[in-house]
Amino acid sequence: MDNWSNAWCNNKWEDSRFLWKESVLQAMGFAELFCLVGWTAISFSQNAWLLDIGRFLAGYGVGILSYVVPVYIAEITPKNLRGAFTAVNQLMICCGGSVMYVIGNFTSWRTLALIGTIPCILQLLGLFLIPESPRWLAKMDKWKECETSLQRLRGANANISQEAAEIIEYTEMLKQLSDTGMIDLFQRKYAHGLIVGVGLMVLQQFGGVNAIAYYASAIFESAGVSSRTGTLAMVVIQVPMTLLGTLLTDKSGRVPLLMISATGTLLGCFLTGLSFLLQDLQLWKDSPLLALIGVLIFTGSFSLGMGGIPWVIMSEIFPINVKGLAGSLVTVVNWFGSWIISYSFNFLTKWISSAGTFFLFSVASGLTIIFVAKLVPETKGRTLEEIQASMVLFTRKS
Repeated sequence: MDNWSNAWCNNKWEDSRFLWKESVLQAMGFAELFCLVGWTAISFSQNAWLLDIGRFLAGYGVGILSYVVPVYIAEITPKNLRGAFTAVNQLMICCGGSVMYVIGNFTSWRTLALIGTIPCILQLLGLFLIPESPRWLAKMDKWKECETSLQRLRGANANISQEAAEIIEYTEMLKQLSDTGMIDLFQRKYAHGLIVGVGLMVLQQFGGVNAIAYYASAIFESAGVSSRTGTLAMVVIQVPMTLLGTLLTDKSGRVPLLMISATGTLLGCFLTGLSFLLQDLQLWKDSPLLALIGVLIFTGSFSLGMGGIPWVIMSEIFPINVKGLAGSLVTVVNWFGSWIISYSFNFLTKWISSAGTFFLFSVASGLTIIFVAKLVPETKGRTLEEIQASMVLFTRKS
């Protein structure tokens, strides 16, 4: 099943305070139940309305998971490993999608949907084995449980006193602030984080990733390339490049990797657009090869950084008192952007041609480079509390 219609489901989730009034683990369990029921409904549907309900429920669950999982990972990992651990989430998504692409070639869509219930069941069971976020426990005034969770996460012999003190001190400071509503989220002190979070998600989607992912077969066929060859090549390059990005996140830093990734997606879209232009003008007989190269460069470059790092940064830049609201807004923007691009892609190719559409995507990648260079903070090797302090300082200077 394609995923673009999930965008409609994700923006239904507005009560984001649930995430930090209730346990983040409970939120994940809540989301997995929706996914489990959704995939089951899809698999056994005998009419369109049950199929639609299944897609709605699965999309609702995925919308929650797409935010709470990176946030949970960011809150439990040490600062020197946080980026890599959070990026592993994207690697697993990539691997899961690739596996389902392969399985889908040999099974029916009903069987594929039923297979989708297996990860839901495994995660539901796994939630009983993993510790709660120390930062969430601190926010709930569960200081002893906070230290116990942190000790479990860092190891029995690790010295957690300094890290625990930083978490408690920062949490106490946040408690002096009043409860934050959606209107309060747009105060100047949160502006930098909100601009970075929303901006990265908009640019990620408007770079054309889901247009290429969902319409890959049609794009390859229009360019004169075998759709099977093209999609298989995408899968082959996507996983190792995502793995490379995961390994580099905490070594090279977030910002350099984003810049390299956006440059690659710009080049990939430009080459793809150029191949369609040459095909329209009948100037080069090998233009299908150029299209294949362009799409593969885009796929590899996107997997390297733009696929996962925006979610890493999004999980790091918001203080815990607005993390639920801000993260929900950013997630809705991401999925809504995905829907806009997925829905409009066929119209764009008719209105401004396939070449013009990919040139437009390359412009979005160019804007991403400028945006990252000017506004995105480097969060490598810094605690979440240090990141918040630097965000406040940047806002005051600007």
